[in-house]
Amino acid sequence: MDLGIAGKKALVLASSKGLGKGVAIELAREGVEVMICGRDTEALESTKVEIEALGNSKVHSVRGDLSSAEGRTVVIDAVRQSLGSVDILITNTGGPPPGNFDDVTLDDWEKAYRLLIESAVGIIKELLPDMKKKGWGRIVSITSMSIQQPVDGLILSNAVRSTFLGLVKSLSNELAPYNITVNNVLPGYTNTDRLKSLIKANPNFDKDVATVPMGRIAEVREFAQAVTFLASDCASYITGVSLPVDGGWIKGV
Repeated sequence: MDLGIAGKKALVLASSKGLGKGVAIELAREGVEVMICGRDTEALESTKVEIEALGNSKVHSVRGDLSSAEGRTVVIDAVRQSLGSVDILITNTGGPPPGNFDDVTLDDWEKAYRLLIESAVGIIKELLPDMKKKGWGRIVSITSMSIQQPVDGLILSNAVRSTFLGLVKSLSNELAPYNITVNNVLPGYTNTDRLKSLIKANPNFDKDVATVPMGRIAEVREFAQAVTFLASDCASYITGVSLPVDGGWIKGV
């Protein structure tokens, strides 16, 4: 299927590794010019080289901490210099530390807000005007299946990420007249370093993973292909949805 996005330009946040990296690779396979970003310079360079080797599109990289206004400014400046503007924005961050309610402090809550919400909203505000002018845009947020069914031991992620449900639905209504879609993708248990670290910190995660109806965890590409579809021209009439890619783990109707 031709997704109709060859030649488009995309910014993929937190994309030096994990899910963000997987999405950047899939977009590049479709001929999208991609800018990747992250805090690990070595990982960024390695990922840039890996994507360039596909030979389908140009790849740019920028180091920046999205949880700070200064870091976001660095990323936006790099976008302006290398891409001019973007057609596709994939918001994504690393997850906050695990813990139950008694384990986390008010400072932890504030850091989680800056990491998960402020980072995405700040970038969207900067890039949205150009999408409106073009009359075309795709905003896809990567969050977590925990916003629909809380995961034990992840109080910060369960609570703070849930804000995206209201944000995505509200933005989708506001931006539909501009031909800009806004969607949310909820990764389930996926073969990433993040999942491995969670299992190491809490062996009970193994029991949770075992409850996935499909009987296995996802590979990164399976998740990334769903995001890429929502970022494409083929998904032009899909907006305001929160799509689980979880192997059936969420039990709600």
